[in-house]
Amino acid sequence: MRNWLQKIGYKDVDVAALNIVHVAGTKGKGSTCAFTRSLLQEWGKRTGFPNKIGLYTSPDLTSIRERIQINGQPISEDLFTKYFFEIWDRLFSQQDGEDERQPRYLQLIALLAIHTFSQEGTQAAISETHHGGEYDATNVVSAPVVTGITSIGLDHLAQLGPGIEDVAWHKAGIFKHGTPAFSAPQEPAVEAVLRSRAAEKGVQFEVVPVNPSLPLNANALPAQVQRINCSLAIALVNAFLSRKSPFEQKKLSEQDIQQGIENFSWPGRFEVIKTASCTWFLDGAHNELSIGQAVEWFAEMATAPSYRNGQPGPPCMIIFSHMSEERDGPSLLRALASAVERNDIRGPEMVFTTYQERRDGSIRPDKTLKPPDKLLADLPKQYCGLWKSIFPNASTRYLASIEEALEYAERASLQRDGLQVLVTGSLHLVGGALYLLQRWKQTSSDR
Repeated sequence: MRNWLQKIGYKDVDVAALNIVHVAGTKGKGSTCAFTRSLLQEWGKRTGFPNKIGLYTSPDLTSIRERIQINGQPISEDLFTKYFFEIWDRLFSQQDGEDERQPRYLQLIALLAIHTFSQEGTQAAISETHHGGEYDATNVVSAPVVTGITSIGLDHLAQLGPGIEDVAWHKAGIFKHGTPAFSAPQEPAVEAVLRSRAAEKGVQFEVVPVNPSLPLNANALPAQVQRINCSLAIALVNAFLSRKSPFEQKKLSEQDIQQGIENFSWPGRFEVIKTASCTWFLDGAHNELSIGQAVEWFAEMATAPSYRNGQPGPPCMIIFSHMSEERDGPSLLRALASAVERNDIRGPEMVFTTYQERRDGSIRPDKTLKPPDKLLADLPKQYCGLWKSIFPNASTRYLASIEEALEYAERASLQRDGLQVLVTGSLHLVGGALYLLQRWKQTSSDR
């Protein structure tokens, strides 16, 4: 990665000049980075520094340009195209031979983010890892301003496992000598690994509890996990300011925090959308840790999921899809079933679908998802049988596209007043659903 960075014209000192906040973890990386950006931007509005903040996250939901943002907005198509071909030309014009190794997709996008932030003159940048940390492409950053670790669980075990301690070891690979590191609360075994790695690297390490001064009724903090993510983000920003602020004041004010939370936006994560007859709850939970948090949030936020606590209420439906070579889909579905039981959500209708957005199979030009192989493509149909084996009386349905699943829920809502729908299991599913729901709302408002 460092060799490619040099090929496109950057040294370690150039990357360090971007003032990077580097974040790893299993759950909540994107939200924590988005909170960090929002809080730091409020400080910047008030003081003038930083006036441009870069944000690099993955995956995207509806457009690849979402991965590279400046001041909370995806870069334009023109800028994306311009900077992409600049680094492409630099990489491939300097090839020494046909067998020379070239960056893969994620490595290329990470290089593009660094180039974009440098060319656009950002004064701070927040970057999340793709997965892992020690060997992640984003770990080319040798001197971040501060590093953060979000909640760690069992995910990407083929690369990072087999145990949770191994996962923690990889995540802590972003720690750098002399750079402060902060972590969300972890289970004891994970915290022990993080502390050990911090000591090895000469890093000042601190676990950040939930900030007791966070507002209780903020729309951006609907779930406990978002309060954890926001608390970590506050610690990261304050550490950033203590090292980089050119002013005497080096800490967020209460007003900065309040406005940063109020202006926070992270689509597809704990998001609620209301249409004429449905309330949609969207969270791209794609591992066992996050799926439980998504169901708990749904149970708390929905007006009254179907027969919750034995009381009849508005009916609910869950739309689920998960097709991945890296994760065990059936295990994730069992975790979903356990969470449904644990939160006393009785009788949700289950709709299983694929990552195909449109019933006609058409694909948006900026869609980055490759079609699954045959074995993975058959998984959603198998999920119906697996769910029935857990809940024999459950109502299940397979629909071949996200569009058909959403339309089915809309039709069902006409007979079931106040239908509450949880869309979860994959960011690819949630991204497709979000894109279609936004188009529906736009079409409705244009009438």
